[in-house]
Amino acid sequence: MHNTRKNIVIIGMPGAGKSTLGVILAKTLGRNFTDTDIMAQEHTGRLLQEIIDEEGTDAFLKTEEKTILSLHTQHAVVATGGSVVFSEKAMEHLKKDGVIIYLKISFEEMVRRLNNITTRGIVLVAGQSLWDMYNQRVPLYEKYSDITIDCSDDDFENCIGNVIAKLDKFPA
Repeated sequence: MHNTRKNIVIIGMPGAGKSTLGVILAKTLGRNFTDTDIMAQEHTGRLLQEIIDEEGTDAFLKTEEKTILSLHTQHAVVATGGSVVFSEKAMEHLKKDGVIIYLKISFEEMVRRLNNITTRGIVLVAGQSLWDMYNQRVPLYEKYSDITIDCSDDDFENCIGNVIAKLDKFPA
C-alpha cells in the first residue's frame, strides 16, 4: 500500500471476524493494532454489554462515538464495533485517515458465528431481531466501505490474502 501512514479500518457485522482478522493483518503488515471495543471498555471501566444493559443502546452508541473520535493513530489496523456505522461523525473521522474494509458475511454465517449473543455487546434496539439488525446495517457498511471482502465461506488466511491483494490495488 502506497500511503503507509493511512490506517486500515475494519467494519462489519458482529461475528464477521474484525478483531481476529485485524490482529493477524497487523502482524502480517507490521502495523499496530487497535480494537475500539476494547478502547471503549478501557475508557469506561465497564463491559460493553453492561453499558447496553444498564444505560441502553443510545448511551452505548454515544460511548462508541466518543471512543472513535478520541482515536488518533497512524499506520495501524483498527477493528471497530459492528455498530460504528450508526455514527456519521465517527465514520468520517475513521475515513479521513484510513481505508475502510467491510468484512461481509451472510446472515446465516453471522448467526452461526455468534455463540452467545447476550455477552457480545451487540446493539439491538428493543424488539429488533437479528434479521432486522442485519438488514439495517448492510447498506451502511456498503456506504462507508472502500473495499469489500466476502468472508462468509473463507478461512482467515484466505480473507487476509484477499484484503492484502485489494489493498495493493487501492489508490493511496
